[in-house]
Amino acid sequence: MRFGHYPRVTAEFVGSAFLLMAVVGSGIMGERLSGGNVAIALLANTVATGAALALILTFGPISGAHFNPAVTLADASQRGIPWRKVPGYLLGQILGAFLGVGSAHSMFGLPLFSASRHARGGASQVFSEFIATFGLLSVIWGCWRLHSSVVRFAVGPISQLRIGSRLQHRC
Repeated sequence: MRFGHYPRVTAEFVGSAFLLMAVVGSGIMGERLSGGNVAIALLANTVATGAALALILTFGPISGAHFNPAVTLADASQRGIPWRKVPGYLLGQILGAFLGVGSAHSMFGLPLFSASRHARGGASQVFSEFIATFGLLSVIWGCWRLHSSVVRFAVGPISQLRIGSRLQHRC
């Protein structure tokens, strides 16, 4: 089935919102329930995020389930989607991310948006984000070329690299 531009953007918006709700919400919950044990918090966040990546199964047939501006830009660079559709995808993903974070914070009685108390900067943070994004795109493209049906299952484990790199810089 072929979908128009607006259903695709809507799928990116909703999928990004739910993914961020799961990632941020499980991070908050893991931190609250772990009693200061970072390994338990990471495990809770990892399991919840892996389960939330079932969103790829739901929205993949509609929009490709990018949920990440880097994936959208990379897909457009490889002619997967036309460049004229990229702004809509990016807008849907960014607005969905804000909705997802705000919703997760609201679920746990936190301010909708606040500045982070954890310093996240410097060369090591930039390098870890580069490696995680490179790994994510490598898995997507590698699986797509060989077995397109397994991409949605392969993305979960590589996504945990991104979460791990972020949590490492929190502690």
